[in-house]
Amino acid sequence: MRGNGYQARGNFRGRTFGTGPRHFGRGGGGFQNRPFQQRHQPKPFIPHACFDFIQAETAFQRVKPVNQTDEKALNDALLKRNQDLTPTTNEQTHLLNLITKIQSILDNLTLSPADFDACTIDEIRQVGSFKKGTLLMSNKLVADLCVVLKTLPTREAVSRLAAKVFEELRKTITNPLELTNLQLSLNESGFEILSPALIAVSAVDVAVQVLVTTQQQNIRKLEPDLHLDAKICQLSLNSVKHARWFEENASHSTIKVLIRVLKDVKNRFDGLSPLNPWIIDLLSQYAVMNNPKREPLSLVVAFKRVFQLISAGFFLPGSAGIIDPCEGALVRVHTTMNLEQQDMVCFTCQTLLRVLSHGGYRQILGLEGNSSIANSPSVWSGVLVIPSSKAFEPTKEETSSTANTDDQDMGDLGEDNQLKGENMPQIE
Repeated sequence: MRGNGYQARGNFRGRTFGTGPRHFGRGGGGFQNRPFQQRHQPKPFIPHACFDFIQAETAFQRVKPVNQTDEKALNDALLKRNQDLTPTTNEQTHLLNLITKIQSILDNLTLSPADFDACTIDEIRQVGSFKKGTLLMSNKLVADLCVVLKTLPTREAVSRLAAKVFEELRKTITNPLELTNLQLSLNESGFEILSPALIAVSAVDVAVQVLVTTQQQNIRKLEPDLHLDAKICQLSLNSVKHARWFEENASHSTIKVLIRVLKDVKNRFDGLSPLNPWIIDLLSQYAVMNNPKREPLSLVVAFKRVFQLISAGFFLPGSAGIIDPCEGALVRVHTTMNLEQQDMVCFTCQTLLRVLSHGGYRQILGLEGNSSIANSPSVWSGVLVIPSSKAFEPTKEETSSTANTDDQDMGDLGEDNQLKGENMPQIE
């Protein structure tokens, strides 16, 4: 009989077997001497859906019908503001002619480069607000063109490409005055060709911003001292994805009008400045198309819905928000804003929504008054609207951490994520 003597024999892991108290060969001490420790399980992230009246309209029946007179007045104001913000046909034609010529030159370099060996072009695509049909009127109209290279975008190659395009473009211009004033400038994302305002041609400056990048698999090979910045190249590459998505999902005229109006509202109210053009594109498409009937909502309803959503916490931490359709992972677009910016956008929209609810839409659209209504108390039909205050107070650690990571955050830079810097173009 083996009895208890069998406990002296151990296995290769250092354990001994037997009927007596259990011991381990490495350090002894069985379970009787150790408290039971449960492995920490991280809590799963469960995003919440903020209140959306459009999605829950059947559960909240109206107590009185919509005032059609007020709705028509707001709709007319939105259309008028959109018309004011839209470049004239002559200016758009002049810009279209310039970008068409440049794209044609680049196409020829792609198909038959001849003696041009500075780089090899893989793809050329129009991107940005001019391509989308959401360009805002300004003293300088810019159309964006993205050039994707098969080779690595060295600074020398970009410089030679710019010089070649500029040289070929000059050959196509017959107006001596326009030819004399044509300008070329290099920047961190590629180069820009500017045609200054001429009375006989256009009342405003028009320019084509050429974004130079490389294929996705080459991004990690870029060296800061030799090539264009890898982050900027990635953002330029993202602009191509954004343009494709917009063409397939946001071509409805109501969406384009809403985008143009929201861009203008964002430019006039500092509290909305963190909303980059890509967020505005996605938000406008969501406000118009995402509803139980899957039919486009009217411009007035979609405009109000934008402020209602953000005021309800659509872009706050923990919210489901909008998932970026151009990212492989589940990335929510509002996470490109830090917590302080999310809070600022929220409380600014809460103030503007209260003003809008009491008939102050002309001040919001910029047809009357100024942007002080977001920061100062105002009275509307006998109702006092006091601006909302911020709820987020950053700690010292968060403030220093944010300052140290500002240069590393790509979220605020995208295609549609306004590129920043002294010589950095803005892709809108």
